[in-house]
Order: sequence, then C-alpha cells, then structure tokens
Amino acid sequence: MKRSILLAVAALAAAALACSVNLPNIPRLKTGPTETFTINEPLPEGDEVVDVTISMGAGTLDLSGGAEGLMEGEIKYNVAEWKPTITNADGKLTIEQGPSKDNIGLPEGGDVVNDWSLKLGGAPMNLTLNAGAYDGTVDLSGLRLRRLEINDGASNAEIVFDSLNPEAMDTLTYKTGASSVKLTGLANANFAEMDFTGGAGSYILDFSGEPQRDATVNVKGGASSFRIVIPEGVAATVTVTGGLNSVDTEGGWTQSGDTYETGGDGPRLTINVEMGVGSLELVGR
Repeated sequence: MKRSILLAVAALAAAALACSVNLPNIPRLKTGPTETFTINEPLPEGDEVVDVTISMGAGTLDLSGGAEGLMEGEIKYNVAEWKPTITNADGKLTIEQGPSKDNIGLPEGGDVVNDWSLKLGGAPMNLTLNAGAYDGTVDLSGLRLRRLEINDGASNAEIVFDSLNPEAMDTLTYKTGASSVKLTGLANANFAEMDFTGGAGSYILDFSGEPQRDATVNVKGGASSFRIVIPEGVAATVTVTGGLNSVDTEGGWTQSGDTYETGGDGPRLTINVEMGVGSLELVGR
C-alpha cells in the first residue's frame, strides 16, 4: 500500500459524519491514470530574494535542498483536476495544486495519488508552504531562508534543520491543526522570532543546533501535548500561561511560579507558552 495520503482518513470521517447527521452524499473523487508533472526552474540572475510559495492539498510531501536551479522535482497525481500550475515571474515562484485541492471526497476507481517530491536551490528566499492533510518530511537544512511560513491541516510532518541557515531569518511562523509535528535543529533556523500555533495535537520543538543570536518563541496550543527540548549550554526562559496544564521537567531547570529557566552562555531563548488543557514537557540536555 502507498504511503498514507491522509485523505482517506478525512474522507472516512466525513462519511461517518454524513451518516450520523444525514448530510448530503459525500462527493466522489474521480481517479484516473497517474500523471507526472515535472519542475525545473532556473535560478534568478544576481542574488535577489525570491518569494517561493508551495500550495498543495492532501497528499505526501518530500521537500529538501540540493536543486541546481531554484526548484526541481516532480509531482505525481491521479485526479485530473489536481494538475499543478506554476508561475515564475518578478521574483515570485508559485506552485499550486489544481483548483479542487480543498475538496474532500471518496476515491472512485482506486486510491488517490498526490505525491510531491521537490528540491529547492541556493537563492535567498522567503518560503511559504500551504498544505492540507499531508504526510511528509521538510528538510530545510542549509537553505538560505529569510522568512518561513508553514500552514497545514491534519498533518503528520517532520521539519528538519540539520545545518545552519546562512541567512538571518526574521520570522518563522507555523500554524497547524490536529497534527503530529516534529521540528528539529531549530537553532540552525537562525530566526529572531518564532510563532507556533497548534490545535489538538502532539508537537515536538527541538532547539538543537548552533544558536547565533537571542530569539523569542511564542507557542499557543489547545488540548495539546508539547515537548520542548533545549540543548546543553543554551540559556532559556520558559513562561507558561493558560488553563489546566501539567508541566514536567527533565534536566537542570529552576522554577519560580510559572517561569522555568535553564542556564548557559551565549544567545538566550525566551519562550512564551500559552495552552488550554494540555501537557508540557521541558527537556534540558
């Protein structure tokens, strides 16, 4: 069986809901032969910052660096209306799934295929990723990111920064739903400010890497489970506000009321956590 597309889960949930409340019939997604959409976009002249936007619905995503140009890769799909479009002009590169990308339905004629495998190149960029219920890995190690924004639905995603972003990133913004999300090597993202908003999900924020400067992190969650990992030697202050929360610590944390601190030299992380009913695990390595 193919890697889970998560669309089946959404479709079954929608079908169950339709039966329970007598909603109209769930639409059918007409599947056909699997097509391949190939991407090979050249680097822009000079060293100007490029706005790159990737928008997809439910599917699988494998995004990484290593492209010789600005972007290369392929997209495999078997719903004709999902054929992607791509535009590259005036310092903006946009690749978007077809106009019915937000439709939820039951597959007709076989499993739905929507597999995105993309690589980004060495240009400085502002990167925006919009996705539905996707399953995948986004490896941004070493990419030249000035700004990063990720918006997704019921995802199962891992975001990786295994090597340092050579650009000073202004903001890293992540908004997600009832997801399982893991971000690792966040110190390598080299951001000044990070905003993470989650729904009823499970989230790991691992700030390992090479911190370059002081940074502020704002975390908001509903009925969520958060695990925040601070590497050894990094100074961090974590302030927790909100509803009925349980906070567990591991490592050398000191506590004063709702504020937790771990010592270290060099740049400092200031983390503000606002939660509804949830759990928070603070890990100091």
